[in-house]
Amino acid sequence: MKALVWILTSGLALAAAEPPMPSWSAEDRKALAKGELIPGQVLLDGDAAEALPVSPEVPGPTDEEIAEAEQSSPRVAEKFLEAYFGERPAAFLVDPQQLLGTKETREREEFLKYHSGDSEIDLYVYLFDGHQEIPSEVREEEVVERFFSSGKPAVVAYYYLGAPQKTEIQVSPGLGGMVSAAEQRRALSSSVEEALEKPDAYAQLEAFCVQLSIRIYWMERAAGLVGEAPVVPVAVRAKSSPAPKEVSPVVAQAKEWALRYGPPAGIMAGAILIVVAGVVIARRRMRYEFPVFEVSPRLGGSHAAGIGAVISFGSTTQSPSSQRNEVPDYLGL
Repeated sequence: MKALVWILTSGLALAAAEPPMPSWSAEDRKALAKGELIPGQVLLDGDAAEALPVSPEVPGPTDEEIAEAEQSSPRVAEKFLEAYFGERPAAFLVDPQQLLGTKETREREEFLKYHSGDSEIDLYVYLFDGHQEIPSEVREEEVVERFFSSGKPAVVAYYYLGAPQKTEIQVSPGLGGMVSAAEQRRALSSSVEEALEKPDAYAQLEAFCVQLSIRIYWMERAAGLVGEAPVVPVAVRAKSSPAPKEVSPVVAQAKEWALRYGPPAGIMAGAILIVVAGVVIARRRMRYEFPVFEVSPRLGGSHAAGIGAVISFGSTTQSPSSQRNEVPDYLGL
C-alpha cells in the first residue's frame, strides 16, 4: 500500500514539473487573421536561424576527375579530333589514342603498306574504341571528300576495336562513281562477318583488314583499274579450267604469314599451297577404267526380255582386270 502511494505521488510530482502546452492569445489570433503573424517564422529568423547548421561549400572537380569523365564519355575526346580529322593521314593506320600495342600497330601498318604496294586502291583504317562515338559535328563523308579527292584512290574504314559491327567505310570521290553502293555494302558485310568469327579484338581487326583487302580487288575490277581477263569462247572454256573465282583466303593468309614471319615463312606457305593444289588436281584428273568382256549366253539366246547377267567387281584388294571370271550372283556378292 505504501509503495502504491509512493508511485502515485511521484507521478503527480512529475506531471506538475512539465511546462504547460502553448496556447494562442487573443492578440495572436487577431494578428494571424490580419496576416501579420506567420506560424513558425520564429524558427527562420532570429537566434533560431543562427542556430541552424550551415552547409559547407562543395569543392569543384579536380583535373584528374575531369580527365576520367572524358575517358568514360562515349564521344571521342576533343584533344584527339585534330589528329583524326585535321589532315590527310601520313600512315595507313590512324590511332592517335594508341589503342593497339607497339607490336600490333607495327603488324597492321606493315600489312596495309603491303596492300598499298600490291593494289591500285589504298586502304586507310581509322581506329576507335568499341564504346566510343564520333562527335556529331564530324561528318565522315566530308572528311573523305576533303582529304582524299586527289591522289591515289582510297577506301577509308572507321573501325571500332572490339565492336566490328559498328564499322563504316567510305570511298574516295573518284572511286565512288565507279563502285556501286551495293558493292561497298557487300565488301563491308563480308569483312565484318569474317571479323566476328574471331575470338578477341585484335584477331577481329586482323581478319577484317585481310578480307577487306580481298574485296578491294573486286572494287579494282569494277572500277576498271586492273586489266580484265580475256574473253574465252564457251566451247573452249568448257574444256579448260573454270572461270577465276574470288581470291582464296588461304592465299591472303600466306601473304599475312610472309609479312609477319619473313620470307622463309612465305616460301614455306607457298610450297604447301603448291603441294595441296597438285594433290587436288591429281584427284580431279584420276579416272577408273573397268574391263569389258563377253558374257556367255543363257539358253542359247543372245538376249532375253529384261534379264541380263550380273557383273560384280566386289573385291577391294584386287584390280578390276584380275576379276574376269564369271561367277554366280551369290558368289560374286
